[in-house]
Amino acid sequence: MPPPITEPPSGRRLPPGADHRSAADRVGEASRRVCAALDAAADAAEGDAADLLRATAAIAADPTLVADAVQRVMTEHLVPERAVWEAAESVAAQFEALGGLFAERTRDIHDVRDRLVADLTGRPAPGVPQRDEPFVLVAPDLAPAVVATLDTARVLAIATSAGGPTAHTAILARARGIPAVVAARGLDAQVTDGDVVVVDGGAGTVTLHPDDEQVARTRALAAVERTFDGDGRTADGHRVELLANVGAPADAHAAAAAGAQGVGLFRTEFEFLDRDEAPGVDEQVAAYREVFAQFPGRKVVIRTLDAGADKPMPFLTADDEANPALGVRGLRTAATHPEVLEDQLTAIARAARAESALVWVMAPMVATVEETEEFVERCAAHGLTTAGVMVEVPSAALLADRILAHAAFASIGTNDLTQYAMAADRLLGSVAHLSDAWHPAVLRLVAETCRGGAAQGRPVGVCGEAAAVPALAVVLVGLGVSSLSMTPRALADVAAVLQATSLDECRRLAQLALGAQSAADARERVRAGLPVLGDLGL
Repeated sequence: MPPPITEPPSGRRLPPGADHRSAADRVGEASRRVCAALDAAADAAEGDAADLLRATAAIAADPTLVADAVQRVMTEHLVPERAVWEAAESVAAQFEALGGLFAERTRDIHDVRDRLVADLTGRPAPGVPQRDEPFVLVAPDLAPAVVATLDTARVLAIATSAGGPTAHTAILARARGIPAVVAARGLDAQVTDGDVVVVDGGAGTVTLHPDDEQVARTRALAAVERTFDGDGRTADGHRVELLANVGAPADAHAAAAAGAQGVGLFRTEFEFLDRDEAPGVDEQVAAYREVFAQFPGRKVVIRTLDAGADKPMPFLTADDEANPALGVRGLRTAATHPEVLEDQLTAIARAARAESALVWVMAPMVATVEETEEFVERCAAHGLTTAGVMVEVPSAALLADRILAHAAFASIGTNDLTQYAMAADRLLGSVAHLSDAWHPAVLRLVAETCRGGAAQGRPVGVCGEAAAVPALAVVLVGLGVSSLSMTPRALADVAAVLQATSLDECRRLAQLALGAQSAADARERVRAGLPVLGDLGL
């Protein structure tokens, strides 16, 4: 990725005697080049990426922005790049004041501003490079919005020097089937355009300047396509439910097509985000039914609204919390807005009655036995008899036996459990090295949750990113986890490794991981004990 565009110095003006008209004309010329480049990129893209590029091209061609910049060159004698910067800021402020959809376009205006400044100063355009051949994308970090619109036919893999394995960038990359390595410190300073690298998303490594044999072996392994037969099991026949995480009705179709045995995490936030008020019951019912209908007679675990922290919602959460990750999020929002949870449970119950899926309901961010009891009672009042909890807070893991005396099941969210166990914000690159579910401290909390489940005869699953890592999935099964829920793309790889590993071997490797000194030590011990990973290219 090219370096970001920085603001041209304030007040920079043309030298005395300069041709102001010629300088002003450069703005229009830059606008035409940027617009043409965006249109060409849109023609080569598909879906959301193409729509986004065309919308940006339309802003680049907006005569208002160009005219404002030209006037600043002619009357204030600003250099073209500074004139563009100030003109764009003026337009963005106007859009922000209008609010609504206009306010949402300010990011596009800033994107166009940066592209125009880059053109005027002879620098590479910001954003994903345009190349004729497929490539590995290397950057300090990547915004989730960038990852969401990457052309997977052209971007072979991504590697960043910052970020964390449970940040949204990494999660989106996995969901889109893009091999990714994050937090490879110093990487962007060690490679240049044209270098050959091998990115191994499974092992978490980037090999610089590999030889021809390494490249050939990597290409051969990457070309292998696996499928999941819909029967999760170990080599000796121990059953492990392999489920899918879905975030919208469209995801459910992909999950069913991938052979998922059900849904282990149905995130309901998609219906609530980017809105000024909660959706009505009827709207929710329609959305939930679409997911339930894809899995007749099979389990669908639906999570109630997980608002707060990195998913703020103006009608539900405050925007002035000093530390929102430790504030009012998840189930805690029901204390101040009980009507939102009531409406959602009403909608879930109606949708469940209308379809034949086996609907389980769980609450996020449960920390106490009392919260569990209240949630289970509220579900029961709506006829939802299989009510469980997310184990994301260490207190819930340590009290799992008492919590599961009331809840029908537990699902471990390893992303947040790691965040809270390690006191490391999962979105903060500077502590990314701590955000690793392989850490023995996190694995001990998983083991404790499974012990609590066994004591009460309750199933314990995992629906965090850890479930999608084949080597770590083996450890989780060895700790006592009965189901694993992941992005549909990971199902075949996880299934293949489990089918090659006995339950006793899963348990032995789990003990090796628990006895490790660090996350890296645990990962190395387990991977060394799983030669099948090399055979499968994982």
